[in-house]
Amino acid sequence: MFKDYISALKQEFHGYNVQTLMQDLLAGLTVAAVALPLALAFGVSSGADAGAGLITAIIAGLVIGVLSGASYQISGPTGAMSAILIGLSTTYGLQGVFIASFLSGCMLIIASLFKFGKIVSFIPTSVITGFTSGIAIIIALGQIDNFFGTTSVGSSALEKLFSYTKLGFPISLPTVFFGALVVVIMILWPKKWGEYCPSSLAGIIIALICQLFLNLPVHEVGTIPSTLFPEARLSLSAIHLSTLTQLMLPALSIAALGMIESLLCGASAGKMKNEKLNADQELMAQGIGNMLIPLFGGVPATAAIARTSVAIKAGGKTRLVSVFHSVVILISMFLLGSLMSRIPLSALAGVLMVTAWRMNDWHEIKTLFHNKVKTNISQYLITMCATVVFDLTVAIVIGVMVSIILFVLNNSHLHIDIRDIDKDRVGKDLKHHHQKTRIMYLSGPIFFGTQEQMTQVLDEIDDSLEAIIFSMRGVPSIDDSGIHEFFDIVDRLQSNNCKIKFSGVQEEVMAQFKRNHFDEYVGKDSFCWDAIMALEALDKELLIND
Repeated sequence: MFKDYISALKQEFHGYNVQTLMQDLLAGLTVAAVALPLALAFGVSSGADAGAGLITAIIAGLVIGVLSGASYQISGPTGAMSAILIGLSTTYGLQGVFIASFLSGCMLIIASLFKFGKIVSFIPTSVITGFTSGIAIIIALGQIDNFFGTTSVGSSALEKLFSYTKLGFPISLPTVFFGALVVVIMILWPKKWGEYCPSSLAGIIIALICQLFLNLPVHEVGTIPSTLFPEARLSLSAIHLSTLTQLMLPALSIAALGMIESLLCGASAGKMKNEKLNADQELMAQGIGNMLIPLFGGVPATAAIARTSVAIKAGGKTRLVSVFHSVVILISMFLLGSLMSRIPLSALAGVLMVTAWRMNDWHEIKTLFHNKVKTNISQYLITMCATVVFDLTVAIVIGVMVSIILFVLNNSHLHIDIRDIDKDRVGKDLKHHHQKTRIMYLSGPIFFGTQEQMTQVLDEIDDSLEAIIFSMRGVPSIDDSGIHEFFDIVDRLQSNNCKIKFSGVQEEVMAQFKRNHFDEYVGKDSFCWDAIMALEALDKELLIND
């Protein structure tokens, strides 16, 4: 992996010059303009503070950006991650978040070493879309207090939502003013202006100016640290065996999200830049980054598709874009900390409300419901609901399991067609009348979910059959349950003096028959290339009996 990384760096910086450096620098400034308001907002929405969001963006941009599996990945705090962390911080406090982040980093490194980079490809698109929508709902619900100036209690988004029925919902108009102001600005901000100043940054700046002049009674961001080593950071003395045991599952959720977001971001952005992501190297970078970030008081980070796509569209050439964006945020934190501390929290809530809406892949959702494919719609809705009700890890497991079950159900139909023998269509000079001979055409997999269909069809046939041909050219696979069902069928038919032939058995199915000695049980001469050959063999055997 290290050799591949060094080789990729040499290729990436081959021919690097002043012009390329300026392109990276300008792209870094552009990304910083997008990342700054989001870092503030995601820091607060994670249950930490705005300073933690800034520190996360800085360290992630430096460490993960340099070690990344591609030249374009921009990592930092994300909305999806904040949706997990808000409940974690409520239950275990900030030290719990820091420890879980450290553990998740260890897990990501292990995943990298075991080459788990391809695991995301096994998650269906509708499942990914579902938990993205679920996360968006959690983010929006988590910002109700900051947006409206209300108070809720509970460790989950739903608990907080239902707590309003007891606590009431008293709205603070000054608070709503700033939240609504930012939402309106972000929605109406012209796209052309967005090339020079992102709508989220514009909304935050305008809200800040209003607050500086009006000084309304609203909750503000508060103190922005002027150091990368704030008091609230991971304390190694706080790590105990009991704490590690309690935080193992939350850490797994963080690691799973970090893996999924980062690899999906890399796959999507890789198409934009025509550069393939080294998935295992990316996991290594994310792991190392998330082990270091809590030591500086930051929250877990992942690659962010919005910032990454901005970096590519802004003309970024190398991973130095990530470094430059971190440096700009660092300078902003030191020089503009006093101003950023006056930003109303409801303004950040407005940013997150719009961000949550835009997180949804509306094109994919529209396609899902427009195509009316029940399987995909079910996967989407179930995963979305599971994400809101449970956590990300459980939601992914449920979504994948539902996908597997629905796939099995949709592909478990065994088509069975029973036909009489039409001598005119056969085109052969058959001696026997074959009035009591049937051909059973089977199409589809034969396994524990379909095996009984054959028996049910045979129950409907007259027991006085002389012979039957099982045409199995359309059967791609068979499991042990299906083979055992055939044993029972053969016993039943032979007890009624019914002769049996098999035609068109595919190679894989025949291998299973041989492995279970079924070919020996019915006789190897019972297998023919096609139904015509099977019928000719039966014709001779029935004539002998006559």
